[in-house]
Amino acid sequence: MPTDPIQINSLVAEFAVLDWRESLEFYTHCLEFKIAFQRPDEGFVFLEFEGAQVMFYQANLERNLVTDQAPLERPLGRGVNLQIQTKSIAPLVQRLEQTGVDLSLAPEERWYRVGEFDLGVLQFAVADPDGYLLRFSEAIGNRAAST
Repeated sequence: MPTDPIQINSLVAEFAVLDWRESLEFYTHCLEFKIAFQRPDEGFVFLEFEGAQVMFYQANLERNLVTDQAPLERPLGRGVNLQIQTKSIAPLVQRLEQTGVDLSLAPEERWYRVGEFDLGVLQFAVADPDGYLLRFSEAIGNRAAST
């Protein structure tokens, strides 16, 4: 019996996209995600980045998990942002600037309360071609919670 070709996380975001090739170019070229596997005939791609996983499929091609309750138009995913941990945000920010992609949130240092501690991060956000918001976060340490 064959084994699973990759380890799939317990939670993986899957996006309906309007142009899977455009999304693939953005994720692999601009953000340096790697293709774990794909089914081009279905417009489906499974990507990985430093342990994070995401998949997307061409809406209205092979299948459609989107309901008829709202039209499928950009920006998609309104109200959702995915936090993706990374070792360093600097190379991603540089790559996005080089490719002319605008950031939704400029790089910033931010401290978040977590119980009795503040967790520090450097972070920025970018919208993919369909409007899904990706927030990349680099841990910079922790300190006693501010009052």
